[in-house]
Formats: sequence, C-alpha cells, structure tokens
Amino acid sequence: MTNLPWNRHHIISLADFIPAEYDSILQTALSFQGVLARRTKKVPTLQGQVVANLFFEPSTRTRSSFELAAKRLSADTLNFSPGSSSLTKGETILDTAKTYLAMGTDLMVIRHSGSGVPATIALEMDRLGVGVGVLNAGDGQHEHPSQALLDLLTLCNDLNPEQPSIEDLRGKKVAIVGDILHSRVARSNLWSLTACGAEVHLAAPPTLLPKAFLEAFSAPLITPTGQTIERKVFVHWQLLPALENADFVMALRLQKERMSGHLLPSLREYHQQFGITRDRLKHCAPNVKILHPGPTNRGVEITSDLMDDPKLSLVSKQVASGVAVRMALLYLMGGAKH
Repeated sequence: MTNLPWNRHHIISLADFIPAEYDSILQTALSFQGVLARRTKKVPTLQGQVVANLFFEPSTRTRSSFELAAKRLSADTLNFSPGSSSLTKGETILDTAKTYLAMGTDLMVIRHSGSGVPATIALEMDRLGVGVGVLNAGDGQHEHPSQALLDLLTLCNDLNPEQPSIEDLRGKKVAIVGDILHSRVARSNLWSLTACGAEVHLAAPPTLLPKAFLEAFSAPLITPTGQTIERKVFVHWQLLPALENADFVMALRLQKERMSGHLLPSLREYHQQFGITRDRLKHCAPNVKILHPGPTNRGVEITSDLMDDPKLSLVSKQVASGVAVRMALLYLMGGAKH
C-alpha cells in the first residue's frame, strides 16, 4: 500500500478535498486493482473490523460494491434493509446507527434519500467519542463521493494506463449532461474534477440546470499550503457547445423519482435535444469516451449502441473501478484502528 498521508476520519463530501488527497486515493486504489487481478483477491488489511452497510435507499451497484470491497479486505459485514428493520416500528435513524454501533461496528457506509443524514450520523459518532468512521454512499441531492472517485480512477486509467495520475486530467474537457439539478453524482464530480485541473462543462435544459447552480462551485479551492486552485465550470442550456472538443462525456440518469412538477415536456423531446448519440459525438475530441453512473434509461440519456460499444464506453470499467476505490476508502478510513 501507499504511504501517502491521510487524515480524514469521515468522508461526507468532496468539497474541500485537495489534489494530494485525490492522489492518495488513486494510488491506493491502483494497489488494490493489483490485488483484484490476482488469483487470491483477498488481503487481511481490515481483519477483525466490522463494516456496516446502512442503505436506507435502494441500490444495486454501490451496495454490492461496498460489500465486496469490505470482504476483499477481510472485514466482517453487516447489511441493513429498511423494509425488514425496526424503522417500520418507529425506530429513529440515529437509534438504528447506535444499534449497529453496539454490535461492534467500526465503519458505517450510509446511503439515504435525505440530504445530510450521513453527516448527522457522523456528528453523533463524534459526540459519542467511539471512533467510528462514516462514509457517505449517496445522500439525497447532496453528494455521492465514492462514485466521483471511481470515475476519477476510470478516467486516469484511460488517459494513462501505464502510470495513471491525477495530473493527466489537467486541461481535459469533461462534459456532464442530463439531470444536473437532482444529481449527487454531478456535484461530487464537479468538486473532484475541477480540483484535479479538468474543465467541466454542464449541459441540460434550464429546468434541470438553474443558473444559480454554478454559484457554489465558482469559488476557488484554497489548499492548506495556501495554493489557490481555480475551478473551471461552464453552464450550457444547449448540448453541442458542451460537447465541442470534449475528451469525456458523462451522461446522467433522469431522476424522475426526485422530480416535482413538469420539468420536461417528454422523454422523447429530451432525447432529441440532449440525448448522447453516435452522430453527436462527432463534435467531441477524436478519442472521446463516454461514462454513465447507472442505472441507465437506454434510448433517453444515451443510445444503447454507445452504451455497449467497448471502443467508446467506459461504463463497465466504472463498475469494475468501484470495488478498488471502495477498498481504498475503507482501508484509508480504517487505517487508524490498526
């Protein structure tokens, strides 16, 4: 493993992460990619520790990925299902977290439909002084840090397969297209990509990309050493300017379950204006690659032929990157207990 510094006990947001931290995660994840390529894909790093996956919201990729990551690190896992839990009898979320704490949990991975729930649980763990780390696996319309970090690993691996580095992202143009307003993935990716020097172009209808959305991401990042990193973010209400010479295009799912009101005329019209097609990719850089955090509404955000094209699509590599990145996060957070 790497000997790069790591001082965070919780991972709730990427808003104040600095390049050195992204580099620590990337290099640690690359080490675990080597482990996952071996015949024996397990290490004793977190042996004796307990990782509780508290998913109050449905998930396939993230939950399975965290569970597998914990098991690859030899941790014991506890998995929470809200439908069969005491929440149905009136138990509070904090009481649920304390129940898992009493079972000897060392790390909690929290996913919830409400923004701020992982942060609230982290504050309670700190108040109790129990040393339990909390990792945000997606909260409401706030953030999804591990998704952005696996996207980071996927991009760096694509840019420089021999020696991936966050430096390879400097100056690259990344277009993020779709339901920006409701996307915690977009928010986390904005923090990570701009901190690593990429230029991010957002594209969506005005109802899914309000002008005020940019304000939070326009302030520069100030590192502890006093370095100023300008965040390069641009907003487009039409697709083609965002795609022009883009090195990567990330399509986002239309989150109909989070939408209130008539934000779109129809899915068909959305696809006509903002759907990613092979023809529209001709406006991008010659070696453009596409990403999607999933699940995908095929034929709406992106055409099926692009999703399944191994020369253009990095979607399957995103899923594969997820286990290594989540192993890295659990390792870094659990390291203080060794």
